[in-house]
Amino acid sequence: MRVVVAEDLFLLRDGLVRTLTEHAFTVVAAVDTGPSLRKAIADEQPDIAVVDVRLPPSFTDEGLQVAIEARRQRPGFPVLVLSQYVEQLYARELLADGNGSVGYLLKDRVFNTGQFIEAVRSVAGGGTAMDPQVVAKLLSRGDARGRTADLTPRERDVLELMAAGRSNAAIGQQLALSISAVTKHIASIFAKLDLPASDDDNRRVLAVLAYLNR
Repeated sequence: MRVVVAEDLFLLRDGLVRTLTEHAFTVVAAVDTGPSLRKAIADEQPDIAVVDVRLPPSFTDEGLQVAIEARRQRPGFPVLVLSQYVEQLYARELLADGNGSVGYLLKDRVFNTGQFIEAVRSVAGGGTAMDPQVVAKLLSRGDARGRTADLTPRERDVLELMAAGRSNAAIGQQLALSISAVTKHIASIFAKLDLPASDDDNRRVLAVLAYLNR
């Protein structure tokens, strides 16, 4: 799997490259500015981009905006965004196009190799990987609106873990539920969100997007 990495801090960029390489990813470009990220995505056509939100020359949200631009030109292009802090606006902008293959992790998660690699693989495979702190911040905005208001507390727990990119088995382990119970909860979530019949992976992404964009 071919990856472009964009991070302006040399030590972190080097660490990302080493970690990805050790886990059988091919890093085709490692850049440190917004313009160089834009060029690398266009030239290399990678399978996924791992991008710091804030990149030179503006040091605002240039990395995120380049990623969003890339997804407009190539719908569904997998992007995993890294940020120092939880910014609700960044997460909502990333999710705004309604497609999957997106992730938002705090940089601290990068030092947990297992979580980071799991997130990269989930996003590259068409799923989502939202940092638990990002999900919690989004949830703090107020009561659910629309169809998500119909979910039970347990269904909300399940959907929150789906948003974090957890598998059915991992959700069951964390909530002390059998896999069959998790499957039933997910089926109920799909029904309450009125998601059309399709493969489960696609409906899973749609459910997460409905949850986080409500």
